[in-house]
Amino acid sequence: MGVSESILMSEINLPLEQVDPEIADAIRRDTDRQNHKILLIASENYVSRAVMEATGSVLTNKYAEGYPNKRYYGGCENADLVETIAIERAKELFGAEHANAQPHAGSQANMAAYFAFMKPGDTLLAMELAHGGHLTHGSPVNFSGTLYRPCAYGVDPETELLDYDVIQRLANECHPRVIMTGATVYPRYIDFERFRKIADSVGAILIADIAHIAGLVAAGEHPSPVPYCDVVTFTTHKTLRGPRSGMILCKAEHAKAIDRAVFPGLQGGPLVHVMAAKAVCLKEAMQPSFKDYQRQIRRNANVLADGLARRGLRLVSGGTDTHLMLADLTPMSITGKAAQEALDEIGIVTNKNMIPFDKEKPMVTSGIRIGTPCVTTRGMKEREMETIAELIIRCLGNLGDSPKAVAARQDVAREARALADMFPVYV
Repeated sequence: MGVSESILMSEINLPLEQVDPEIADAIRRDTDRQNHKILLIASENYVSRAVMEATGSVLTNKYAEGYPNKRYYGGCENADLVETIAIERAKELFGAEHANAQPHAGSQANMAAYFAFMKPGDTLLAMELAHGGHLTHGSPVNFSGTLYRPCAYGVDPETELLDYDVIQRLANECHPRVIMTGATVYPRYIDFERFRKIADSVGAILIADIAHIAGLVAAGEHPSPVPYCDVVTFTTHKTLRGPRSGMILCKAEHAKAIDRAVFPGLQGGPLVHVMAAKAVCLKEAMQPSFKDYQRQIRRNANVLADGLARRGLRLVSGGTDTHLMLADLTPMSITGKAAQEALDEIGIVTNKNMIPFDKEKPMVTSGIRIGTPCVTTRGMKEREMETIAELIIRCLGNLGDSPKAVAARQDVAREARALADMFPVYV
């Protein structure tokens, strides 16, 4: 071995701290942030060390274009094994006829589902972004709103719930090729059976995006769309508590169309290391403890929602059936942006979010979205949710620069840090 080759080998085996101390420091800082702050972003979670180990494995080195036993590269025997395990676990966990484990993220999963059934210019009926939908549900700034003709449904202005009769009328009027159900900030159960009837009445393909509720569905804590929908897409990193990625489930009759849409339609080589991590999280989700975890997520969400409402915070639709809630801050004359920034300052992390019929701009908003997956993973339960509700209200009730308000927020910050430190995650 020559000098240059020995230097190269030594460089390959150097730790991150030596190779790139700036990135190592950023990772260390975020580990501290995740440990010492209370994370209430509904779309985030803490993965297990096993999931992280798989994500950071040597499988990142492997190209595996194609599908198991039908690859364009040699040396894919272990990639085939990993992907097959992920597929079979997904089918078993959700009771699905077919699964595709390759989508890099939820957006790619949705894009593939559309590509499988629609041509540019076809009509897509989906939930309006401002009412709780997703960018890929037909937003004009997204591919889904530029390639396809969007027709949007929202929530009832009085109940702030989905009105299925209105959705039926919209379907009759716009004759969609695809109906997409699912949301990013709808706190109530979705009636997938009713959506099936609507889709059948107009001859539409029915797709469910369960990115947020996949873990709840897997554990039986939310009605499953699988028996009713042609296709189900989801991310693996929210309530499912896996790596940042996506998956697709579908009826057997649509398997070829979905697989072709993912590869070669949209993606090249799959991320084999992430598929391995997906397989790990699916195995974790098949354990009895996972059902207990999802049940606790919902309990925590209900207690937190009740605690906030009792202290005067208005919740869209009046509460939650799931892992999240949407707070309307207009009665407090606070914007979502101001609330997010103030809460982050005292160690409680949320995200600003539009409320239905919001008059504020998307980067300002009138609401904040709050979810319980992260705090539940940490082991927090009902008593801690009551404490968090109190801390949130005390913070939002003491905005501004007056000495009294600043002192009150400092007290809240100390209490929030103490609570977080009682439930360490990565030690």
